Amino acid sequence: MHSNSYSWSPVLQQLALLGHRALAVDLPGHGMGAPFPLSYQAPQGLEAFSAQPSPLADVTLEDNVAHVVEAVRQVAEYGPVVLVGTSGGGATITGVGNAVPDLVSRIVYASAWCCVELPSVADYLETLGIKDVASSLVNWRSADPQFLLAAKESLMADATDEQFRAALNLLEPADSAQVLTADARGRADAWGRIPRTYIRFSRDRAIPLAMQDRMIAEADALVPENPFQVHTVNTCHMGIQLRPGEVAGILDTIA
Repeated sequence: MHSNSYSWSPVLQQLALLGHRALAVDLPGHGMGAPFPLSYQAPQGLEAFSAQPSPLADVTLEDNVAHVVEAVRQVAEYGPVVLVGTSGGGATITGVGNAVPDLVSRIVYASAWCCVELPSVADYLETLGIKDVASSLVNWRSADPQFLLAAKESLMADATDEQFRAALNLLEPADSAQVLTADARGRADAWGRIPRTYIRFSRDRAIPLAMQDRMIAEADALVPENPFQVHTVNTCHMGIQLRPGEVAGILDTIA
C-alpha cells in the first residue's frame, strides 16, 4: 500500500548481481501512473488534501490481480516464475495464485498479508485494534515530529532518520481501501497447490511477528501437505530496503 516498484530497486540490484532476471511490477495507479494531488505539493494545502477522496478509491483487488496476472503470463514464456510480494502486496499475489496457479512456480511472502481464515486484510488489522481503513490519502511529506516518530516506529524502526526520510520520499499519497477490505483468501485447490515461502521480518511492527506466524500456521493447517518454507530476516516492515542482500540471498536459494 502506498508503495511502488522503486522500493524493490535494492533487491533487484542484488538479484542482478547474483545472475537473476527480476521484474518489479507497479500496481494500477502506482509508479509513473501515481496521482499526486496539487494540494500534496509544496506549499501544501492540507485542508484541501484531507478533504478530498483518494484518486485511487475505485481501484479494486481484482484490478490489481488482473494486472499482475498479465505480467506473469508474459514472463512465464521465458521460464519459471517466482512471485514475491511484501506488505499489502500479499493480498494481490494470493489472488494471482488463485487465478493462475499453473503459471507460478513458487509464491513468496516477504512480511506480507496472507489471508486464510479471515477474509480480508482489514479483518486481520481489526484483530490488532486497527478498525478504520477508510482513509487512503496519507501525507508522507509531513514534517510533524509526532507523525514522523509514529511512522518510523511502525514502518522502519531500525533505520537511521536519514534512511527513513529517503524511504518516505518513495511513498505515494493515494491508495484504495477496497484492496484492504476485499476477500483475499487463498483457495486450497489453486493457491494451495503452489510451493510457498514466507520471509518473516522479526522486527516488523506493522505486521507483528506473532501475526506473521499466525498466517503461516493458518496456511499450513489449510494445506498441510504443502507447508510454508520459512526464513527470518532481522528487520522492520520496510526491510526490503534495509536488508536487500539478505532478502535477495533467500530468493537466490529458491531460484
